Amino acid sequence: MPGPMITITVYDDDAQLLHGLRRHEPDACTCMVKRFAPLVYARALRLVGDADEAEGVLQTTFIKVCNAINTFDGASSLSTWIYRIATNEGLMLLRSRRQSLALDDVAETLQPDDMPDSRVAWPEDPLRASLDSELRAQIDAAISNLPESLRLVVTLRDIEGLSTEETADQLGLSQGAVKVRLHRARMRLREALASYIAHPEEVDHDEAAR
Repeated sequence: MPGPMITITVYDDDAQLLHGLRRHEPDACTCMVKRFAPLVYARALRLVGDADEAEGVLQTTFIKVCNAINTFDGASSLSTWIYRIATNEGLMLLRSRRQSLALDDVAETLQPDDMPDSRVAWPEDPLRASLDSELRAQIDAAISNLPESLRLVVTLRDIEGLSTEETADQLGLSQGAVKVRLHRARMRLREALASYIAHPEEVDHDEAAR
């Protein structure tokens, strides 16, 4: 993200940065953007699935953060508060796009083709693993290829860490529907990532890093 060349060490930690933001110091907002923009953009992209729209969510998020910084009560970390605002902005964009986030009118039942065909050994849940940057790149790519209804649920539950109840409230779904969609999403991700988990050495490293 282009911007003024301001060193991130103007503020040594989030506490100092927050102090600077509350005092409306001229470099504070720019330093905040430089510190948090990559993860905010990644989260927005997972939600909205479009690079241009994710950029819009990014910009709106930081405008709102800077304008509302004095309302931050410190109950969570600064980063958690920022990411939650980004999530809300992404969901608002989706609501305006579709009017409703009840994306499927069909019954919430699992179909045979929702189950993975692979029988590869699965040592741990890849969504909670932090093995290396290549695996994270593979996970991001697999999530981006999910249908929107599944991508939203797995992003809120497994990436954002919301509870089933919170996810249901955010998306206007029943908790049962959230559980079914989450199961579908995890099964599809498991299938998409199976060959990488089984044979990571065969993945094109240059491609995975992109």
